[in-house]
Amino acid sequence: MRVLHIFDHSIPLHSGYTFRSLAILREQRRLGIETWHLTSSKHYASDALVEDIDNYRFYRTPKGALAKLPVLGQYDVVAGLKKRLHQLCDEIDPQILHAHSPSLNALAAASVAKARGIPFVYEMRASWEDAAVSHGTCKEGSLRYQISQKLEQKALRSADHVVTICQGLSDRVQSWGVPADRITVIHNGVDLEAFAPQDSKPSELVERYQLQGKTVLGFLGSFYRYEGLHLLLEALPQMLQKHPNLHLLLVGGGVEEQALKQQTEQLGLQQQVTFTGRVPHQQIGDFYGLIDLFVYPRESILLTEIVTPLKPLEAMANHGLVLASDIGGHREMIESGHNGYLFRPDDPQALAAKAIELLDNPQQWPDMRQAGRDYVEQQRCWKNSVRQIEPVYQRLVAS
Repeated sequence: MRVLHIFDHSIPLHSGYTFRSLAILREQRRLGIETWHLTSSKHYASDALVEDIDNYRFYRTPKGALAKLPVLGQYDVVAGLKKRLHQLCDEIDPQILHAHSPSLNALAAASVAKARGIPFVYEMRASWEDAAVSHGTCKEGSLRYQISQKLEQKALRSADHVVTICQGLSDRVQSWGVPADRITVIHNGVDLEAFAPQDSKPSELVERYQLQGKTVLGFLGSFYRYEGLHLLLEALPQMLQKHPNLHLLLVGGGVEEQALKQQTEQLGLQQQVTFTGRVPHQQIGDFYGLIDLFVYPRESILLTEIVTPLKPLEAMANHGLVLASDIGGHREMIESGHNGYLFRPDDPQALAAKAIELLDNPQQWPDMRQAGRDYVEQQRCWKNSVRQIEPVYQRLVAS
């Protein structure tokens, strides 16, 4: 079976988006599916029309004359993709077009699929307008917000089948009129080999960050406001009163980094908090191995209530203890008291109390760690997630 995937961007860029894309391609190839790959003009790693990277051939879409203009730039993305898709369809003769967020990719693919009579799958990975609200680049209900949502709804309705990354997004798509039997959830997963339990903490990193004898709290990811790291810092003094050997390791970076560093200084926590900055992707496993308790204090907003994060799953795969806010995105993955703990969101006192409860009961840790690893192995590894798309493809090709 030949499937032509249409992406916003791809490797060699590193992002959650590209890692999911690569995992999907890897697992589909293991299933015997022949994958082809096209990126939109928003991919900016190369001006080449074709790139071979890690045994994957990516076809690129050049930017058009309108690319830098407001509004018209979006039209340019769609027009450029449609042209490239027609060219590749002549060359490849795909049996399925599988477009991945954002909706501009889907709108281009829908047009070409209709013209050529090819089944079309749209994978909605996020609520992009709500993400823009959370990042402060768009206001909820604004004209831009409404247009973005209308384009998303149009793309969803045009697809022969819809894929979402979690049940929260699936529920929202259904509320927009797409029937449940046209939706498949392909959860984000974990590479079990890349994220595996370690026998001991990496000694070089323990020495570098002076973590000898410390119980390490940690967060790995991007520093956005909705991640709630300011709440974690606010809760830390209460936790230190009961457990003075705690140390907080914040791995990553982002728009909130400077504000978080200022908050750390204001709270007098410079000796108890370390900002590592962004670290090479190939070293992420070692940093996971440093942390005793992973904390994910996401705020309760529309985005976090309907979209699941990936990082808690990676922590579970590493036998990590997971403490997270009680929001929709976390409840899809964490059963409190079994494979992690949940606390009332947006409440530093609740965070501190639940962390202290967990730290006070180390006898619970082995069972909880194993439950987390078992959950990822059984339900949230890429192999088990991606295989669910195969019967969808087969049904569409046969119809």
